[in-house]
Amino acid sequence: MPFTDLPAAPPDPYWNHNVHYHRLVLDAVPDGCARALDVGCGDGLLVRKLARRIDEVTGVDRSAAMLRLAREGSAGIPNTSFLEADFMADGALPGGYDLVTAVAVIHHAEFTAAARRLTGLLAPGGRLVVVGLAANGTPWDWLVSGAGLPAARLQARRHGGKSGPPGMPILDSPMTWGEVRRAARACLPGSRYRRHLLWRYSLVWDKPRG
Repeated sequence: MPFTDLPAAPPDPYWNHNVHYHRLVLDAVPDGCARALDVGCGDGLLVRKLARRIDEVTGVDRSAAMLRLAREGSAGIPNTSFLEADFMADGALPGGYDLVTAVAVIHHAEFTAAARRLTGLLAPGGRLVVVGLAANGTPWDWLVSGAGLPAARLQARRHGGKSGPPGMPILDSPMTWGEVRRAARACLPGSRYRRHLLWRYSLVWDKPRG
């Protein structure tokens, strides 16, 4: 079925700070994107959203429990698939993707090593989209991070307090916002870094075609 003929997207079954930035990821999908990989896909919610506009979408996660939910929730969506693997392991994934996404994932490994692994999964000209979190290091950091809390509480109430399936791994970032920005400039030259509310930042990097 052509993407233009698909019915309206269903509403999100829950809301959290990561789901809030799914729209940012979707808006960054490059033109002509045919193959995408969502790293740390969890229950597959973002995979299903990407599958509405990309021919082939793979989700990878190292949690068997999350992947069971992902496969159940994606039954009947033929252009989705899921792999149980650690994206940091050598040879775990084939690579050659037009888009690689990582939402609240990169801080689970050493930043530079994780960024290099993710960019290595891209085809020439492919795009990496990261939504990450960092630690507050200054009073300004605390102010910016918490500025969206009133709106966040409203969104949570609209979703009945549902914040996601139980068992999703949670880990604080060891890096401050400034450290992330400097590391991104060093290992992802030309990347577009933006600081957001709700303890999140985004990185978009296009792999050279040469």
